[in-house]
Amino acid sequence: MELSGKTVAVTGGAGFIGGRLVETLIDRNEVRVVDDLSAGDCGYVPEGASLHVSDILDYDAVHDAFDGADAVFHLAANPDVRSGAEETRVHMEQNAEATNVVLDAVRDADVDVFAFASSSTVYGEAPTPTPETYGPLEPISLYGASKLAGEGLCTAYEGTFGLETYVYRFANVVGGRGHGVVPDFVRKLNDDPSTLEILGNGRQRKSYTHVTDCVDGMVHVVESDACDETFYNIGTQDTVSVTRIAEVVADTVDAEPEFEYTGGERGWKGDVPRMRLDVSRLCATGWEPSHDSEDSVRRAAEEVTGKR
Repeated sequence: MELSGKTVAVTGGAGFIGGRLVETLIDRNEVRVVDDLSAGDCGYVPEGASLHVSDILDYDAVHDAFDGADAVFHLAANPDVRSGAEETRVHMEQNAEATNVVLDAVRDADVDVFAFASSSTVYGEAPTPTPETYGPLEPISLYGASKLAGEGLCTAYEGTFGLETYVYRFANVVGGRGHGVVPDFVRKLNDDPSTLEILGNGRQRKSYTHVTDCVDGMVHVVESDACDETFYNIGTQDTVSVTRIAEVVADTVDAEPEFEYTGGERGWKGDVPRMRLDVSRLCATGWEPSHDSEDSVRRAAEEVTGKR
């Protein structure tokens, strides 16, 4: 679908990735943002976009926001992988159940295209690089399980109701408004530049994608006639270790800390220590990431610290 001139709704549009997506769309679209602002910030919603402050589990409010929309990007979710080890219901309610509500509203509002933000965590501990066709999918975190449940709902609505659906499986997305390892390291070094605690053994290696590449890939999938599959990995073609991330962040803040490792292969329960997505399916349609993993991390660190 050519998005120019269309009405687009973005759940989680006041958040990290969603806000960047709205910024990309606003110059050529009517954009409606649906966000409860529990993690988002109304300051991330650009002028010209309408903001519907609503719980994503509130069907009536979500349906009202979707009424007359041509496309919906569903990014609203609880992204904290670690929280699932302590609050076992949170991801199923805020991710899986919420996706069911959103899909019901999409169907009843006669939306043409639905795009769902999933995650590399659905693959679990898979061989790398991991293609979209890999299976069986065995996530090891409740967050990953909730995203896999959301994917199942997407394909069910596609098969049952003919909804044009796209599912994005993101690598780790980083940028100035993001959460995770980069801002965590910046905060720790601001508190104490002499030492830096690193969860795990520092040898975890994963792909890190800058949010601008992520958003570019999302829009490309919906707009390109070459994208005729449902599932697309979005990431870089390389990885970077946690220790190297620590070095990059330390360099950015002009610190020379001693690294203190908590030990173990995993940084936390449910952590996948090695992740690299096979992005050849998406690249074959004409998309390429502009930044590799280390450059994405460096840019994110510079954005977090105000140096970019």
